[in-house]
Amino acid sequence: MTTSEFRSIAMAFPEASEAPHFEKTSFRVQGKKIFATMDEPARTAVVKLTEVQQSVYCAWDTTACYPVPNKWGKQGWTIMLLDKVDSEFVQDILKTSYCNVAPKKLAALVS
Repeated sequence: MTTSEFRSIAMAFPEASEAPHFEKTSFRVQGKKIFATMDEPARTAVVKLTEVQQSVYCAWDTTACYPVPNKWGKQGWTIMLLDKVDSEFVQDILKTSYCNVAPKKLAALVS
């Protein structure tokens, strides 16, 4: 998974936008709520999941997908190593994250 492929998938969701977030790039719903961030130099991305979703995705490969190692990880924020995931995995996890933070009306468009 390249960073441009990741960006393309993230920006395909309804009312998704891209904005700086500290030293990373954030992907937001309606310009507000972050559903993903990407650190291009590190080739990592972070998404917002529920605790159950996080355990399911991380069980797939703990070296490719794992909780952020601090309080944010306990809140569902999950790291992906882009070099270790494919487009199908990214599409699915981004859709899940997007639906977690998007207004119900927008989430229904992709569910």
